[in-house]
Amino acid sequence: MLLSLNSFLVLGALLFCIGLFGALSKRNAISVLMGIEIMLNAVNITLVAFSSAFQHSAHGARLSGQVFAVFIITVAAAEAAVALATIIAIYRRKSSVDVTEINMMKW
Repeated sequence: MLLSLNSFLVLGALLFCIGLFGALSKRNAISVLMGIEIMLNAVNITLVAFSSAFQHSAHGARLSGQVFAVFIITVAAAEAAVALATIIAIYRRKSSVDVTEINMMKW
């Protein structure tokens, strides 16, 4: 059974909504980070789905969605490393990773 473009777009939208809900509703910084990662993966699914659906439209555009997905995965890995290092530094100082208690930028 061959899945259509609509199936992948619905999956990407569903994952994006789950990630958005997780990023906006959680108070734990790790849970917010996981929600952002889910949203980035939803975008990857959508890019690859569009790339595979329209691969015959232009010469050289066959792998453009996959290339963008690899760049997003690279950016997500760097973002996760920086965010986790920041969360660890905040935890060492505040003994909490609750995002409502992080007010270190206030005077």
